[in-house]
Amino acid sequence: MPSCFLRLPTLPDKPRATAITHVIDPGLGLRDTLAKVESRGEFIDMWKFGWGTAYIEPRLADKVALLREHDIVPCLGGTLLEIAFAQDAVEECLAWALRSGITAVEVSRGTVPMSVESKQSLIRRASREFTVLAETGFKDADRALTAEEWSSEIAGDLAAGASFAVAEGRESGTVGLYDGCGRPLVEVVEAVVAAAGQDRAIFEAPTKAQQVWFINRFGPEVNLGNVAATDVLGLATLRRGLRSDTLGLSVLELMATGT
Repeated sequence: MPSCFLRLPTLPDKPRATAITHVIDPGLGLRDTLAKVESRGEFIDMWKFGWGTAYIEPRLADKVALLREHDIVPCLGGTLLEIAFAQDAVEECLAWALRSGITAVEVSRGTVPMSVESKQSLIRRASREFTVLAETGFKDADRALTAEEWSSEIAGDLAAGASFAVAEGRESGTVGLYDGCGRPLVEVVEAVVAAAGQDRAIFEAPTKAQQVWFINRFGPEVNLGNVAATDVLGLATLRRGLRSDTLGLSVLELMATGT
């Protein structure tokens, strides 16, 4: 039975539209996935099969069924769809994903050469059958968008049918939204929120320091992505002010108001 004697931030129950925790799967086996989902599933909203792992995962159908059983949205990583785009195999890729039970796809142009127009055409196509997470930003640290370019691309992606705008950070947390040391680029963050609104933005934040920064800036209901499966419970404590880094959510504000 969950503990309930502390006053903590009120967070939405699943299925959530905010406070989304989007996990990246680097290739976990079925047994490890089962363990993570059974023990942490209530805190996980989306499960992204990173890179091209879904394509060669021998137990994909079993993993997808497990995720859906626990009300976790299975999502195809954007790199695989980029490769399919480069090989003129988008229709085959989407048909395979649909047969596999995947209900969300990430549409990106972070690796393969792709125009914004082609990306948004792909979003329109994918959104007929999937929830689309449109990712903006490049995986190469030498390629950067201006804040205005971030805002324009995200606005166009949402208009094309994307449900969420994902801000690139990679699993390293050192590109896209971040400088080479992993520090958030404030002007980019502000451009993402201006274009998408906080509720439709998912910020890739693979490190604890980045998760803390976003929670302290936007509150516990901020949507965070590329979270390691091993960090799900730790992030849940950050959202609830159960860790010194976000203590203001549960203690300092109550002390300040005398309640």
